[in-house]
Amino acid sequence: MSRWFALAILCAGQLMVILDGTIVNVALPAIQESLGFSSSSLGWVVNAYLIPFGGLLLLAGRFGDLFGRKRVFVTGLVVFTVASLLCGLAQNATVLLAARFAQGVGGAVTSSVTLAMVVTMFTEPGERARAIGVYSFVQSAGGTLGLLLGGVLTQAAGWHWIFFVNVPIGVAAAVLARRVPAADRGAGRGKSTDALGAVLITSALMLAVYAIVAAADHGFGSARTLGFGLVALVLLAAFVVRQARAEDPLLPPRMFRYRAVSGALGTHALLISGMFGFQFLAVLYMQKVLGFDEVETGAGVVPVSLLIGLMSLFLAPRLLGRFGARAVLPAALVLICAGLGILGRVSADGSYLTDVFPATVPLGIGFGLAMPALAGLAMSGATPQDSGLASGMFNTVQQVGASLGLALLSTLAASRTGALLHDGASRDGALTGGYQLAFRVGAVFVLGALVVAVTVLRRPRGATSEASAAGAASRPAEADTPSATP
Repeated sequence: MSRWFALAILCAGQLMVILDGTIVNVALPAIQESLGFSSSSLGWVVNAYLIPFGGLLLLAGRFGDLFGRKRVFVTGLVVFTVASLLCGLAQNATVLLAARFAQGVGGAVTSSVTLAMVVTMFTEPGERARAIGVYSFVQSAGGTLGLLLGGVLTQAAGWHWIFFVNVPIGVAAAVLARRVPAADRGAGRGKSTDALGAVLITSALMLAVYAIVAAADHGFGSARTLGFGLVALVLLAAFVVRQARAEDPLLPPRMFRYRAVSGALGTHALLISGMFGFQFLAVLYMQKVLGFDEVETGAGVVPVSLLIGLMSLFLAPRLLGRFGARAVLPAALVLICAGLGILGRVSADGSYLTDVFPATVPLGIGFGLAMPALAGLAMSGATPQDSGLASGMFNTVQQVGASLGLALLSTLAASRTGALLHDGASRDGALTGGYQLAFRVGAVFVLGALVVAVTVLRRPRGATSEASAAGAASRPAEADTPSATP
């Protein structure tokens, strides 16, 4: 089987998982009416998916290294597909939430090893850059496409079909994935799987994601949020101690000895925390202030997806190959900052063409260049035996960063809106003021990512040139210089 056809199979499975993270959002009102969710419990249709997804990525990625990535990938697809069928068939809230949790488990298992399989199949720098570009497009644009498809399917066929549509795709991908080349038996057979470390990190991540997503309802300063956050930190600290002492640690400390890896993960976390608010808050602005329906809202974010696709698939591989990820990434982050800054000036009596569309251009171009660069850098220090773990780390950072950013930005927007309403502002004016603040704070997050990119990710001293980040793993001495400090 052609490696490029195999890449299409991997990306089809990944796209299905990414779409599910946002396709549900526009269907929430219909789900609430159909299954009788209360306003306070409706958010758990999303949270029941996010918590296992964010908590299991790291563990599943390591299992891919130990027991075979293709086996883990196919297992995740099967779980996700069966859970999607159960979601579509759900006749009450309890069944839907249980099936959504299972979807999150399957999504985490599938996503955790996809990037590792991509970089393992494509070893030549130019090909790897193009393959990572395709993967990055799926990662970046999938959420935006989900908003459009969710509106179309909900209006045309009913909310059940946002889940049923996964079934034929999942079955086909699982069957074809069994023929994906380079099936690995796993490097850790016979080794300890560090069960204690697995329990500690999975519990810590799940509690952390729960504390973040629940903060939108209870507040970041509430006893519930602080309590769960503190327990998560204690478990994380115990995990770090365990990894330093374990004979075969789940997360080997060597993973953080490469400046490119640590810097890329830090940059990625800040970028996603700031950028993820665009998908959520721009949608709310178009619906609640501009009066768009679900389909119009989805169409409104299509320019971002198109530009991300053009950049990721065509321009990014060439720029990364010629100039290197460390040179391309700062320029991309500047564009994203500019796009969020434009959104920070939206007005209550504005329009899509004057307030939203101008921001989609720098956001689409910037994100389409930034994601391939970060994906390549994050994988650059991973050995073939650790690539599944590195892939899981990259996706874990993305999921936790998205959850934190969304919870923080939405809370800030709601607080600002409430204050403006109390001061006598109109409904549209108060909502717009809240969105403005959130977009500006998001821009600050991305500015922080820019600072990390130009400091931690600076070119190693003595390097005369930098290969494409996508090819960095094949030349670790040039791309990733071990550092005593992460």
